[in-house]
Amino acid sequence: MKLLGLIGFPLSHSFSKKYFEQKFCEMNLLDFSYQNFELKNISEISNLISQLPNLQGLNVTIPYKKEILNYLTDIDSDAKKVGAVNTLKIFEKKIIGFNTDIFGFRKSLTSFLDEKFDSKALILGTGGAAKAVAFVLQELKMKFYFVSRGIKNEKTILYSEIDKQVIENHRLIINSTPVGMFPDVEKFPLLPYEFLTSQHFLFDLIYNPEETKFLELGKKYFCKTKNGLQMLHYQADKSFEIWNS
Repeated sequence: MKLLGLIGFPLSHSFSKKYFEQKFCEMNLLDFSYQNFELKNISEISNLISQLPNLQGLNVTIPYKKEILNYLTDIDSDAKKVGAVNTLKIFEKKIIGFNTDIFGFRKSLTSFLDEKFDSKALILGTGGAAKAVAFVLQELKMKFYFVSRGIKNEKTILYSEIDKQVIENHRLIINSTPVGMFPDVEKFPLLPYEFLTSQHFLFDLIYNPEETKFLELGKKYFCKTKNGLQMLHYQADKSFEIWNS
């Protein structure tokens, strides 16, 4: 049996196991299994891998996309540039890190935006997912700021600094934080939503719930909205491709 899985904490929000089990069924891959492994500390990864000799790959989710870097034997060049990993290929005592969020987000975003979209963007959050988002925006030559609760620098502004002018100048807003994710579905990023318009695009990397409060508030002001489910599927398929290459 070829074992694959997901590490993170918590994992109650994740659809990955269900997605891969359906994929294995559709492809008649009877010798594949996908399991969730909740790790309360990333240091548990070493024991997990040593205890499961048939483990061939893992997806990595919140909050370990950056912390996992300390446990790799090698890393893909793009993942190294991003500084975050969400996919591990495991073989011959090697742990190689990849970032398929890059692929998933790029495909999902470009199918969402108008071809002539030329505005700046705000990336809510500064974690591992935010780094992958930033990498894609740089590839697309799109200017952006990270938005943080406590960090301020040349590339990062505070939530408290977002006013009408900032909203008007940044028509793409991407939530890369877990705020609003199941089970805390009533929470949302603190933004001046009243300044949003039909010219704004709101992208939430969260897919559970299907429509977060962030997206719901955007729709109230006629924004175009998209959740992270398509991105999840794209990045998952890319992970499977890596595991079987």
